[in-house]
Amino acid sequence: MNSLQATHLSLVFPARNLPRVFELDRGYRFACRVKSPKVSSCLVSDAQQKVEASLELASRESKEVMEMERNVFVGTYARAPVVIKSGRGCKLYDVDGKEYLDMTAGIAVNSLGHGDQDWLNAVVEQANTLTHVSNVYYSIPQVTLGKRLVESSFADRVFFTNSGTEANEAAIKFARKFQRFSHPDKKLPATEFIAFTNSFHGRTMGALALTSKEQYRLPFEPVMPGVTFIEYGNSEEAKKAIQPGKIAAVFVEPIQGEGGIYSATKDFLQALRTACDEAGALLVFDEVQCGLGRTGHLWAHEAFGVMPDMMTLAKPLAGGLPIGVVLTTERVAAAISSGDHGSTFAGGPLVCHAALAVLNKIQEPSFLASVTRKGLYLKELLLKKLEGSPHVKEIRGFGLIVGIELDVQASPLVDACRDAGLLVLTAGKGNVVRLVPPLVVSKEELEQAAEVLSACLPSLDGNTSNK
Repeated sequence: MNSLQATHLSLVFPARNLPRVFELDRGYRFACRVKSPKVSSCLVSDAQQKVEASLELASRESKEVMEMERNVFVGTYARAPVVIKSGRGCKLYDVDGKEYLDMTAGIAVNSLGHGDQDWLNAVVEQANTLTHVSNVYYSIPQVTLGKRLVESSFADRVFFTNSGTEANEAAIKFARKFQRFSHPDKKLPATEFIAFTNSFHGRTMGALALTSKEQYRLPFEPVMPGVTFIEYGNSEEAKKAIQPGKIAAVFVEPIQGEGGIYSATKDFLQALRTACDEAGALLVFDEVQCGLGRTGHLWAHEAFGVMPDMMTLAKPLAGGLPIGVVLTTERVAAAISSGDHGSTFAGGPLVCHAALAVLNKIQEPSFLASVTRKGLYLKELLLKKLEGSPHVKEIRGFGLIVGIELDVQASPLVDACRDAGLLVLTAGKGNVVRLVPPLVVSKEELEQAAEVLSACLPSLDGNTSNK
C-alpha cells in the first residue's frame, strides 16, 4: 500500500456502548441530550422539517429572529435553530452567549476561522480604498490575485465569478465555445457533458444539470439537456461514454463533499484524462469544496498527479466573502472572446484583496503540512472514540474533509451535537456526518469534537431509518 492509498484508507468499526455524559481530558464537561428538534444542518439534508418545534425551545431573542425570517424569506432553507451572533477562531456564539465549536466552517468556507486578523486588516484596508468599480475598468487587487492563482496552479488564465455555481456555469460555456472554436466547419460540434453519481456542482440551471441528485433537478426540469451520469470511480464506463464529437467536457470532483466525502483515485482521474484527450473533450475539476488547502495540498488534484483543462474554485478563497474562479489553460482561453461572458460584481477589489490575504496564509508549505497532520490526527481520534458503535459503518476523508458514514440518518446525531455545543453537517443521503472545520483548528479542538461526537452517539439508538 502506497502513502496515497494509506491516506485514503477507510476505517470500519465493531460495536461498543457509550455513556451519555463525558468528562473531557481538559476539564470540559457536557451532557448530550438525545431528544432534539429535527432541523436540517446541511443543504443536502431533508427539507421537510418543522420550524415550530425549534421555536418552542428557543429563547425570546432567538424566537423573534426565527419568526421574522419565517415571515419574510422564501422558504428555501431548513435552518438549524441557532441564531449566530459572533465568531472568533473556531468558536461561534449565539445571541444567548452559548459557545459552539465550529466543525462546519460555513460549509468549508472559513478556512482561517472567524475574525482572522490579517484577513480583517485586508478587508478594512481595501474598504477604505476602493470597494467596487465593475469589470469596465482594471483594478490592482483583481489583477494581482489573478496572477497569483495562475502562478500557483496548472493554469494560464483566470476568470472570476461570485460563487461556485457561477464558476461551473462559466466552465460549461467555455467548454461549448471551445468545441465550436476548435471545429469551425462542424455544423454540430460536441455539446454534451459527463458528470458522476453523488456529484454536486451547484443550483443554477447548468450546474444543476450536472448535479446527480434527482430531488434537486426534478422541480425545475427541463434543465440543460445532454448530461450523462456515470458511476463515480468507474473508469471503464466513463471511457465508453466519452465519445469524440459528442462530449464537450467531463466535470468531476476529485473529492466529493456534498455527495458523501468520496475520494477519486489516481487511476480513475488518469483514465478520464486519457479518454478526454483521445476524444477531444475537456476535463474540468470542480474543487469548490475540496480545493485550496483542505486536503493538505493547495489543490486537491495535486495528490493524484493529474492535471485538468479547467478547474473551478470558490468557497474558501475570500475567507467568507463571495468569490468564484475558473482557472484554465491557454488552449481553452484562446476560444473565448470579449463579450462571451461577464459579471458586474466578479473580481471586485474588496473581495480580491481579502482573497490575497487568505492565499498568502494557506499557500505556505508549513500551513499545508499542518492540515495533513491534523487530518490524520482527526481520523485517529474518530477511530478511537467511535470504535465499536453499531451505527458507524465507515470513516473516510482526506486532510480536513472527513465523513462518518452511519447505518441510519445522521440528523439526530447532528442535533444532539449542536445541543452539546458542536456544529457538524450532514452529507450524502443524509447518513454521513461531514466534518470540514477551519483549517486553523487546533489539536485540542479536534479532541473536543471527537469527545462530543462519541458522547452523542446514543442519540442514534432507536433510529432505524436510513432513507
